[in-house]
Amino acid sequence: MKALSRPVYIIALFAGIKFLIPFLLIHPSFELHRDEFLYLADSDHMAWGYIEMPPLLAVLGWFSKLAGGSIYTVYFWGGLSGALTMVVIGKIVLRLKGNSTAVFFACLAFLCSGFLRMHILFQPNFLDVFFWTLGSYYIICLVQNNRTLDFYYLGICLGLGMLGKYSTAFYILSFAVAVVATGQRKWLRNRHFYFAMLLGILICLPNLYWQYTHQFPVWHHMDLLTRQQLQYNSRKDFLIDQLLILLPGFFIWMGGLWYILMKKEGRKYMIIGFLYMGILGLLLYFNGKGYYAAAIYPTLIAFGGIWFSQLVSQKYTAWLRWVAPVFILGVTLFALPVLIPYQSPDKLANTYRNMHLENSPMLRWEDHQQHALPQDFADMIGWREMAERTAKAYHSLPDSVQRQTMIYGDAYAHAASLSFYRKPYRLPEIYSDDASFVFWLPDQFNYRYFLLVTDKMPDADDHFFNHWGKREIIDSVQNPLSRQHGDKIILYSFPDDSVKIIAERNIRRDKAQFRR
Repeated sequence: MKALSRPVYIIALFAGIKFLIPFLLIHPSFELHRDEFLYLADSDHMAWGYIEMPPLLAVLGWFSKLAGGSIYTVYFWGGLSGALTMVVIGKIVLRLKGNSTAVFFACLAFLCSGFLRMHILFQPNFLDVFFWTLGSYYIICLVQNNRTLDFYYLGICLGLGMLGKYSTAFYILSFAVAVVATGQRKWLRNRHFYFAMLLGILICLPNLYWQYTHQFPVWHHMDLLTRQQLQYNSRKDFLIDQLLILLPGFFIWMGGLWYILMKKEGRKYMIIGFLYMGILGLLLYFNGKGYYAAAIYPTLIAFGGIWFSQLVSQKYTAWLRWVAPVFILGVTLFALPVLIPYQSPDKLANTYRNMHLENSPMLRWEDHQQHALPQDFADMIGWREMAERTAKAYHSLPDSVQRQTMIYGDAYAHAASLSFYRKPYRLPEIYSDDASFVFWLPDQFNYRYFLLVTDKMPDADDHFFNHWGKREIIDSVQNPLSRQHGDKIILYSFPDDSVKIIAERNIRRDKAQFRR
């Protein structure tokens, strides 16, 4: 026990730091990210699935709402997931008989990486990172001792991973190939391997059934994602991103992969190497985003800690023990402005200009244009202003008109952010036909006024909007650094008799595509 005390303290220290980062480093000028608002809106309508994700994140959001629903209750989950992942990394190092040096460098490389940004956001990505890392831990345990119970722990981990994010399917497919391609194919003769995988299927079965009964919305979501984003991805950029994700400590994970592939003691865990290559190959084939592969790197970091501790134990490379932390921390401090929004938006924009990052890919958005802030950060401002201006427009209406007014977000971000701020601004139910909001549309349209929040004017030939007698642009988002800058608040009134018919027909059509 005494021999393990120091590594355990190191793990606990890094895990504590990781947990506190969202609470201490995000500037209060920033709100939640547009996607976070959506996932929290999902938690108001608990189900076994949603168009954009499986149910597990919504469950966490439900607990946040139960605890008051403040931004800090949302930060809790990213901090906790990051801390738990740090603990699992430490446990992998200890499983591999790593010493304090190995633990320290593995934890430092994980802390000082792109995971700084990932774990400040309430998104399914952090569930991927945790469950993939935990699954790899149990695979390593199985390689070492072939203990029956670890098969079941792995099955539970994979089942929960599928309830967290569907990209766990890439992990599962790569794992299956890795088992067949390595000495672990002996597991295929063990009945507990199949029982454990069956357990994983049973855990995610309610979501699979939900997908079936709703015409598999995951394919609808993937098709939308491909058309709007993935088709513009470059495989070259994907590979470059693999270096950028863990740039400060890139040599740690690369050393971990080298250890697995080339070192005699590491080749025992070749299944992890095949797992990594399989995930990379699948994501390259499907033109995935670079960060989709991020969840496998904590495992390689743990192996990298072993490799680096062996490297610095040699006489002529011992100096790296002191130089490497300085390098990792130095690069992290330099990159911190694009990893965490620790300054106000205006100050961050000035920081980027002073760093001459105006033409950097980090400031290039999905529209392929350069902007003042990274897209993720621009997606974290302007929402309260939007809610305030929408509420002002709504409450300026007479009470009799308010009761006949539907507030409608053209995109899920509009509807979800307004839903988040709904209670403090005394707004009614917010509706949209985007993402899972389509499930919650009323079947009947009995409104005489329509308050639309949108980033673009409706098309001139839009049948629904052409049957309103009056259109008035009431207000717009003024924050120039927000991605929602210029989004409009439009009041439609004086509908003719066709509006109700068109609205209800559209609602039936939109819902029908998700009904079996």
